Amino acid sequence: MKSEKKNVLELERVSMRFGGLTAVNDLSLGVPEGGITGLIGPNGAGKTTVFNVITGFYKPTSGSVSFAGQAITGLPPHRVCKAGLSRTFQNIRLFHNGTVLENVMTGSYVRQNGAWWECLSPFIFRCAAIEEREIRESSLALLDRLGLAAQAGVLSSSLPYGAQRRLEIARALATKPRFLLLDEPAAGMNPQESAELLNFIRRLRDEFELTIFLIEHDMKVVMGVCEHIWVMDMGALIAEGAPAEIRENHRVIEAYLGKPDDGEAGRCK
Repeated sequence: MKSEKKNVLELERVSMRFGGLTAVNDLSLGVPEGGITGLIGPNGAGKTTVFNVITGFYKPTSGSVSFAGQAITGLPPHRVCKAGLSRTFQNIRLFHNGTVLENVMTGSYVRQNGAWWECLSPFIFRCAAIEEREIRESSLALLDRLGLAAQAGVLSSSLPYGAQRRLEIARALATKPRFLLLDEPAAGMNPQESAELLNFIRRLRDEFELTIFLIEHDMKVVMGVCEHIWVMDMGALIAEGAPAEIRENHRVIEAYLGKPDDGEAGRCK
């Protein structure tokens, strides 16, 4: 019998309130190490707020977040990133005035040993110059692995939408994470691109030895790639389980897809 994977990320009774609005309400969940886990729910369910709490963009009103057995509750984003968590965003956030290579290099700076300003005087700070060259070389190698090496010198804004998504992931990988959070990676993609995304996510997990936690509305992507799924509605968890269980869960069907007409059984497809 296979032993269950240990949770590498755990949220315990997390709540996030904005004035009188409760975006996340007493939420507890775990994400197993080495897995691909999904977080789904209707718009406004609180999914991105959960990601923002995990990655330090919000300090929760109450509750705790731990990663690899260490408390990260309320740490600023750069310290969460140094702990081994990295993310992408629902709306792509690239530096559009920078090249593809420069965008990836920015991800590496979170682990830079020297101060950024030392790079301005490479003849004085030789170690900084060496480190800058190493960052450039590792960023080029990363772009090559993700099929973007040929575009290294072009502005990120000139890339097609799907390539911009991959670039944002490349920048996240440049931080050398153990845990990758993907916020709607299939958003804006056509059916063919979404289908290709399934293999891409599996490849990321396997080649980079990652744990992946993703938010997604495309049910083909969710059901096709996730091994475990958590479901939110109105700030609270309403279900969890394997894709087959979630697909048949009537509470999920009602919350996510609406009540089926005339008693017809609905399904998450």
